[in-house]
Amino acid sequence: MRRRCRTEPALLDPRKVVPWTTDQVVALRFGLIERYRAMVDLGAGCGLRQGEIFGLAVEDIDADGGWIHVRRQVKRVRCRLVYGLPKNDKERDVPLPTSVARALKAHMEKFEPVPVTLPWETPKAAERRTLPLVFTSSRPQPKAQSETYAKHWAINRNSFDPKHWHRTLRRAGLPVIRANGMHALRHFYASVLLDAGENIKAVSEYLGHHSAGYTLRVYAHLMPGKENRTRRAIDDLFGGDGPDGLATA
Repeated sequence: MRRRCRTEPALLDPRKVVPWTTDQVVALRFGLIERYRAMVDLGAGCGLRQGEIFGLAVEDIDADGGWIHVRRQVKRVRCRLVYGLPKNDKERDVPLPTSVARALKAHMEKFEPVPVTLPWETPKAAERRTLPLVFTSSRPQPKAQSETYAKHWAINRNSFDPKHWHRTLRRAGLPVIRANGMHALRHFYASVLLDAGENIKAVSEYLGHHSAGYTLRVYAHLMPGKENRTRRAIDDLFGGDGPDGLATA
């Protein structure tokens, strides 16, 4: 008799996401060395995944139009770094807030982008791509660029996480657990958008999820209740903070 596959409980009853506070995000940002601080702006302000931040190139930033073009990530395949498409093989465009654009501009003025050559998708791929990455390794710059050590310029999460991210978590008083990885910045981003009234379909598109239904399952508990939306709508219209209510409006 064919056995039925057992449904994973986590898919039916996912653990509720608890977003970081603004103070915690700020503490993480300034706890990192200056070279990596703008990563927090990208994660919390645009919702990029860690690998997408590592793979961001100068050409992906449209400051005038107000967009970030998420076209690739840096990932590990068989212990080597490669470029590849974002998760779910979905490229996307994400609104670029002015504050994040300023942070990226200041970062690139301080830390010049470095052309990095990596294979595309697999370590043995014949295709190589060279891109001026916005974020690169803090190792001293070699005298010349070659494929032999090009991988040292792209950031490897296996060294970045313990050396930089985990140390910063401890300084901020946060435990070094899976829930406090860089992915927590995406949860913060989603919570801010939902609290501001953004619709779930747009949030799903900006995060690069495979469906709006998935986004809803993960973040439904963060969406303002209908009663809160009603109060906010009337207060916004009639001036809820004023002394005269409708008279003020």
